[in-house]
Amino acid sequence: MLERLNTESLPRLPADVEKPIYDRSRLTPGIVHLGLGAFHRAHQAVATDLAMQASGDLSWGILGVSLRSAATRDALTPQDGLYTLALRDGGPGGEPREQLRVVGSVLRVMVAAEDPNAVLERIAYPQTRIVSLTVTEKGYSHEPATGHLRWDDPDILHDLENPLRPRSTIGILVYGLALRRERGLPPVTLLSCDNLRGNGDTLRSLVLAFALRVDVGLTHWIDTHCTFPNSMVDRIVPGTGEEDRLRIAGRLGVQDAWPVVGEPYMNWVIEDKFAAGRPAWDSHGGATFVRNAAPYERLKLRMVNGPHSTFAYLGALLGHQTISQSVQVPALREFVDAMMRWEIGPTLKGIPDSGLEEYRRRFLVRVANPALPHPTSQVAMDGSQKVPQRLLDSIRDRLRTGDDIRRLTLAVAAWLHYLHGEDELGGRYKIQDPMAARLAKLVARSEVAARASAPSQAAHRRAIVLAEFKPVFGDLGRMSEFVSTLATHLEALRLHGVMHAVEAAT
Repeated sequence: MLERLNTESLPRLPADVEKPIYDRSRLTPGIVHLGLGAFHRAHQAVATDLAMQASGDLSWGILGVSLRSAATRDALTPQDGLYTLALRDGGPGGEPREQLRVVGSVLRVMVAAEDPNAVLERIAYPQTRIVSLTVTEKGYSHEPATGHLRWDDPDILHDLENPLRPRSTIGILVYGLALRRERGLPPVTLLSCDNLRGNGDTLRSLVLAFALRVDVGLTHWIDTHCTFPNSMVDRIVPGTGEEDRLRIAGRLGVQDAWPVVGEPYMNWVIEDKFAAGRPAWDSHGGATFVRNAAPYERLKLRMVNGPHSTFAYLGALLGHQTISQSVQVPALREFVDAMMRWEIGPTLKGIPDSGLEEYRRRFLVRVANPALPHPTSQVAMDGSQKVPQRLLDSIRDRLRTGDDIRRLTLAVAAWLHYLHGEDELGGRYKIQDPMAARLAKLVARSEVAARASAPSQAAHRRAIVLAEFKPVFGDLGRMSEFVSTLATHLEALRLHGVMHAVEAAT
């Protein structure tokens, strides 16, 4: 039985494994992070680790919060918060390469579902200066098409009645801030690191909307004193598998219960609006601070997340298990390449063509990474929360200028077709989406409408019913060109399959 990775075993790790060289006993907590999943630990936590190591400012330790599951806490607590980041890519000959770093910035992990009041107390801790989030799009309890808080969300309803035991991200934030205000503590920065359109602005509007139901004075305090920087984050981080654990343990010589795996590429752009200071993320943590993150965020959502989802849905329908498997199909790669060149790129005004070209090329190399198998199911999940900003915003821009939308709309049709839960090989899969039940009813209703229509109108009627689902599509269901293009693609996927549909749209 291997020894466990922890503070005592850290000095004995192999020389080729990077590790924190600062004194972790001097770390103090400055950040509370909600959603301590693989992405945060491969991105912001390692940036914080590197920044503290370079600057010597050890006041930015992270208190991680898992909102539901105790798995991360149970894995990292015996390891004193330490874990391994494995960065993988292909060498010159295509052989897998891997660089290991043990990350030391996480001090403690808590589970909100077990003791939500303890999380509120940590947000109200005097040394806390930043509360950051990676809770995924669905963690904001909002309607993707409008960005408004969903007042019918069960967790939001619960939190309005139970201020000491909140369950939602927004409830936890608001009641934690209420404690800070009540105790006369300074304001904090609330930093969203999720793939949302205007993530900081969105978080601010949701927090203020909830706070207004709680206390008008609290709303004014938050609005006046706290800051909500917009940010853009980028790194491909698949889920960790058992083979990863075994391989990493073999290299470390100790057991790491929950390492994370990612690509070497990392990007982080943040608006420099912090209420109480920040780590030196820009000097050694890989971050760039800007006045306005919107252009960077739009570029990433449209030129990375949109194509990534497209590979996932088309590939999953073909029975592919990983994104790299889909990228290796020439027709799929050429289709996504053309979508990025001719439909997404022109919507990104103000970015030089040379910059877009480099971004496009780099994306296609990243997703083809042979050493980093990224499951299509992971990218495809939560489509109702992702599709609006990843694909529909570009479609709206194209429609306003009267430009072609056939490739983007095929990507949307692929998501809708994916909701049937069966690939072209007859394989079944589960739809993982916070709106899964509503989407299942929507798909069933569209099929009933199609069967009740004349054969020549069936495809169009199916598309109308689907596009009228306002939580995702908003006003797009009233745009005839979108609906008719969607109908064509849905019918091609239904009758002839992915490869025919792709060939017709390229």
